Amino acid sequence: MGDLNDSKKKRKIGNLDSSKMPFDYSAREYGTVPRDTKRAPFQWVSEVAYKNVHRIVARGYDTTELMEEGYGIIDVLFVDYQARIPTLEEEKMLNYIMILALEDGLSMPVAMSRIVAKSKTFLTQACGASILAFGHAYGAYSAFGNRLEKYLKKAEEQGLSMEEAAALLVKENMNDEALGVSNLMLKDPAAKRMFARAEKLGVAGQYIGFTKEIVKAAQNISDEPVDLDMLGATGAAMMDLGFTPEATWAILAVTRSYAAGAHYIEEIERGSYTRLGQELTPKEDYDGPADRPVPPLKDRDKVAESALCRTPEDWKKRFEAMKKVHGSGFSIVEEIEDPSKKSGIKKVGKL
Repeated sequence: MGDLNDSKKKRKIGNLDSSKMPFDYSAREYGTVPRDTKRAPFQWVSEVAYKNVHRIVARGYDTTELMEEGYGIIDVLFVDYQARIPTLEEEKMLNYIMILALEDGLSMPVAMSRIVAKSKTFLTQACGASILAFGHAYGAYSAFGNRLEKYLKKAEEQGLSMEEAAALLVKENMNDEALGVSNLMLKDPAAKRMFARAEKLGVAGQYIGFTKEIVKAAQNISDEPVDLDMLGATGAAMMDLGFTPEATWAILAVTRSYAAGAHYIEEIERGSYTRLGQELTPKEDYDGPADRPVPPLKDRDKVAESALCRTPEDWKKRFEAMKKVHGSGFSIVEEIEDPSKKSGIKKVGKL
């Protein structure tokens, strides 16, 4: 390596030969050097699981033995996320929740999957696109769950009753999409059935109880009929099973991807791929400005309009006018806060 260092020293690469350098860079070693026992080497460490050529062990349990004993995937979800084997009633409840989450009509996540399928891509990419459709309104398990935790903590710290904490939560978050209470399920009994199922199995706890108080508080101040919706029912039931809001999001997003995969396969089997430029967008589906001639460049000054506003009144007038230009972004309410805070997480990294 001496010749290599000497040749680089002669080349004078950048500022590496500067007299201000605290060391001779060209004399630094290449290749393997003795292990520095005073510094921790990089190493992935996990308490979730390990595997070798003989076995896969999750939270201390040999997964082959779990399977041979008759435990199923529902049980292993509890093992992976909570390091415990669930009771039979908890297993039945999570099975119930996941079946409801797996059923999927032509909803947004499914539409995403089918659109991606048309471009002749992989099933896994289509399912990934489907999961990415989960946002802070649709499938907002994290935002919902972390809000419950926040107000239950307030109740404990401030000596509030569940009714008082629920009333405060609703007062401060009534118009939030992830409240868990809305007008979506007024005629659909699925959400209430989920709570009834949890109560019948004996797994309903403080989160379902608190959510019921939230429903009552929302109904008391709402100008329109509202009731428990699937986000609230699912989020509260999962938390009473011991899952965190983030674990709930992960489990149910992947569960939903099974349905997205089925729709991907059906889209391919029943239809055909769409090639670039194949689909047309007829004028009948266009509602923008009428067709108009392109002005000659020499007439630019006669037709061009400046976006510069010289007074607050002019700015406000233009801003309101631009709201009618869909696709301009003027009608979007900007989120000033870090978008990650919408999930209820107060910082990036460890909670």
